[in-house]
Amino acid sequence: MATLQWKDSPQESPHLKQPDSKSSPALRRAEGSNPLVVSAANPWFGVSLGLLGLIVGFGVARMNTSFTPSVVQPQQPQAVAPEAPSGIVPTAAAADVIPVDTKTEHIRGNPKATVAVIEYSDFECPFCQRVHPTYKQLMTLYGDKIMWVYRHYPLSFHQNAQPAAEASECVAELGGNEKFWEFADIVFERKRFDFATIAKEIGVNEAKFTACVSSKKHTQSIADDMNGGSASGVDGTPGNIVYNLETKESRLVSGAQATSAFQAAIDELL
Repeated sequence: MATLQWKDSPQESPHLKQPDSKSSPALRRAEGSNPLVVSAANPWFGVSLGLLGLIVGFGVARMNTSFTPSVVQPQQPQAVAPEAPSGIVPTAAAADVIPVDTKTEHIRGNPKATVAVIEYSDFECPFCQRVHPTYKQLMTLYGDKIMWVYRHYPLSFHQNAQPAAEASECVAELGGNEKFWEFADIVFERKRFDFATIAKEIGVNEAKFTACVSSKKHTQSIADDMNGGSASGVDGTPGNIVYNLETKESRLVSGAQATSAFQAAIDELL
């Protein structure tokens, strides 16, 4: 490798020295082909060293600032509300429960049972659809010991809820209590809202059904159900009341609770 030739003579020109034609070929080749080979007399040599120093200093400063650890404040633990064990929720007594009329109400099961499980429901409510099989399970578990009473509570933001309630009442008027429950099962389990078609499928006269629905004759009775439910403490659907017809004791079970929650209230009142 060629080495740099340093000139300390005071007569040396400060300008770029032209390569000596008599210098060694190796030095000429090194200076002409390698940009890193510079002459000490080159005025840019000092500038280069200065720039190099600035670059190194800037890099060190960046390292000192970039790797400064940030202080992270620890998060405070948040309180968590305790949950009811085994899915059983505390129940309170319902207020002003409307007495069950076994002659006019929609009843499934034994009309002479001691305990009624009253459901305030909305045919379009997804939680009512979810609790529907739970009620069926309760009927299987308790048999003649309980009755299932259906009352209307159509919510205004469900566009099919009020029409479904009125359609179900017309089905009950024209086909009786059994047809009412057939209609309810189809709407809840199949999530169908073609009410005239359903009525026809279960054997209700289509023309009479259509006339009944158009008359709005059951609108007031549906509103009465809602008012009665609100007076009892129902504020959403499904609103469920377990009620002892003899002692008048009651338990309010709100929402689509598990079967065990209903069982706890029923067992308490039987």
